[in-house]
Amino acid sequence: MENTRWLLPCLLAVLVITSLMSISIGPLQISPSASVHAVINWATQMELGNVAAHEQLVIDNVRLPRTLLALAVGAVLAQCGAVMQGLFRNPLADPGIIGVSSGAALGAATCIVLFPQGGEYAVATSAFVAGLLTTLIVYRLASSPTGTSVVLLLLSGVAVAALAGAGIGLLTYMADDMALRDLTLWQLGSIAGAQWHYVVLTLAALALVSWHFNRYAKALNALLLGEAEARHLGLDVDKLKLKLIVLCAIGVGISVAATGIIGFIGLVVPHLVRMLIGPDHKQLLPLSAILGAVLLALADIGARAIVAPSELPVGLVTALLGAPFFIALLLKQRTRLV
Repeated sequence: MENTRWLLPCLLAVLVITSLMSISIGPLQISPSASVHAVINWATQMELGNVAAHEQLVIDNVRLPRTLLALAVGAVLAQCGAVMQGLFRNPLADPGIIGVSSGAALGAATCIVLFPQGGEYAVATSAFVAGLLTTLIVYRLASSPTGTSVVLLLLSGVAVAALAGAGIGLLTYMADDMALRDLTLWQLGSIAGAQWHYVVLTLAALALVSWHFNRYAKALNALLLGEAEARHLGLDVDKLKLKLIVLCAIGVGISVAATGIIGFIGLVVPHLVRMLIGPDHKQLLPLSAILGAVLLALADIGARAIVAPSELPVGLVTALLGAPFFIALLLKQRTRLV
């Protein structure tokens, strides 16, 4: 609790600074003061500051939606990762473990290759629907009359992800040059195409999952003791699993539909926060949301700055940052097991 007192204000301060950097940095450099005035102008629909018309236009239509989308997606992925790690009682778990990312990728690939005239809305819708359906299939495979096994859930997720990967491989083989490029860029993840409707949808998903996850924080704490102990405490464990998995599927599915596949945020962030404040989900979930938002926004800034004036897909940057951490975590887990 003591760590939370200083960690929360520090993270909030970093969040504000990162957001301002994200709005200011790009091919067109905008001063921090002009960025602040432009955001105030956008929020109040007034002209209160001395901001050039072209700078206001860039912030209104490019920088601000991009920044808000990065913050919202990062917060959703981090919270879903924290929930998955609590549900599986394993720090190596992430949202993709239930098949939602692989299912969404298959849905998007199907639309990009077979229905190229559908446009970006069709791709996003296909990704979300396929991700949600895949998650429900994984859950159904892991369910039995005696309950839902976490081990079976994990194995079902691996099997369905492999099947989805085969489908994506087949579609990649069938794709023409344009579809292949679109499919590759989508799988790498990017926030470059941020639009206001995606921002609104992702913020709505963030509000939904945050509210529900906070309600189930005590139940997640009870699950850390083990499923048998949680049942003795009066929890309907199977019902809780289904609710949490569906909520994660909705949150991750909408995020993936808006930005493509962005890995490692849901794996790295909850573990970092847990190292600082412990496993209490009442604190872990909101702090993970803030840190996830900060890290994805920083990764997006890096994606713009590393090869400026061009930019990298943000999924590459998160992979470059997250993979070494994941390897270190694996080595730590190995030493515990040995």
